[in-house]
Amino acid sequence: MKIVYYSLTGNVRRFLQKSNFTGESLLDIQTIEEPFIVVTGTIGFGEVPDPVRQFLNRNSRYLVAVASSGNRNWGQNFARSGDLIAAEYHVPLLMKFELHGNAHDVQLFNEKVDEVNESLRRQTVQSY
Repeated sequence: MKIVYYSLTGNVRRFLQKSNFTGESLLDIQTIEEPFIVVTGTIGFGEVPDPVRQFLNRNSRYLVAVASSGNRNWGQNFARSGDLIAAEYHVPLLMKFELHGNAHDVQLFNEKVDEVNESLRRQTVQSY
């Protein structure tokens, strides 16, 4: 499973470095033609960062899930970018984590991505 991320402050990048999965910055990708999960931070008052929105406008066809980072100080807007992306593109929100996450967040992310991989593998096998 390809993991694509956007990390304005470095928190998302640090989170992925602790996970079992290698991520690639969406700033380095023009188009993607394989299933992917996007991991992003949240900006402003719970908004999707513009580079993420632009990337998804071009590449949402293969988007299978989203995870988002935020700061709990923002209350109901905590990691809201994940909610917005999940709703707009009809994909599951795997999880929200604070800043660069803790060990439990990383473990949960690893498990969730493994579940998505297994689900996609089953779909592929059943489609034959």
